[in-house]
Amino acid sequence: MKPEVAAAIDSIDVTMNAGGMNTINIVLAFVMYGVALGIKPKTFVDLFKKPKSVIIGACCQLILLPLFTFLLSLLLDSVGMISWTMALGMILVASCPGGNISNFMSSIGRGNIELSVCLTAISTALAVLMTPFNFWFYGNMFLKFASVHGEVPYLSIPLWDVFKTIFILLGIPLTLGILTSHFLPKVAAKLKKPFQWVSIVFFLVMVVLSFVGNMDAFLKCIKYIFVIVLIHNLLALLIGYGMGTAFKVPRRDRRTLTIETGIQNSGLGLVLLLGTSIFAGLPPHGGMLVITAWWGVWHIISGLSVAAIFNRSKKPIDR
Repeated sequence: MKPEVAAAIDSIDVTMNAGGMNTINIVLAFVMYGVALGIKPKTFVDLFKKPKSVIIGACCQLILLPLFTFLLSLLLDSVGMISWTMALGMILVASCPGGNISNFMSSIGRGNIELSVCLTAISTALAVLMTPFNFWFYGNMFLKFASVHGEVPYLSIPLWDVFKTIFILLGIPLTLGILTSHFLPKVAAKLKKPFQWVSIVFFLVMVVLSFVGNMDAFLKCIKYIFVIVLIHNLLALLIGYGMGTAFKVPRRDRRTLTIETGIQNSGLGLVLLLGTSIFAGLPPHGGMLVITAWWGVWHIISGLSVAAIFNRSKKPIDR
């Protein structure tokens, strides 16, 4: 990648005042509450009687995707396709939990919806620990082994600050949503679909806010971002499908593993970038922003496309 292109990408900068940060955090908390409305304790009990698909799915999301993203970022760096900030954006997305729209896409693709809800819940709950750890670990690993040019500080993410942020944004809403689903099932059923739409609108608003003041710079770099996110998202989808195939899980579960691994909660990544001071000490890092934002747009397109392909498939899904 030419230095001037990398500089143009990193020049994309979005700042939020305290009111804007609080609004984003509150809305994301409501979105995660909506995700938890579809989670029932009985779902976990039934799935953990035969936990094979659950274990494979959790490994895909929490272990394999961050690991293979790190390896992919090193490969793309070695051929000059990405800057260090774009690589960290890829690692940030891979460190986030599964996206809440994956349940909707699994239903379209005739996958195992219960498994989808369970995996979303597990990755979201463990994100309190795994998101800060995976980003800190693989981010530092990338900066250690990549051919990074210029004065780039050694990545030192305050894990406790990230933990507190994610606990407030995810842990509390998730708990409240599960309690609502358990004790007020009729209320949860009525609220679930509206909250799904709110989450989609919320993310689109986040993307607009990210680029509204930097549209010229974004348009100049979109062709680079498009290819990188396309490759990264394809890798995520292949991890889920490949692991499901390798371990011979039922076809319905395989479809869900593909979608769950390919749909990431990049909205959380944007909140961490825009709504906190966690990354304030880094040099200009617009590459992280554009990768994270475009990932969220693209995985909706790719997820719906994969779900449509699964839906049209005439192969039996009960095995």
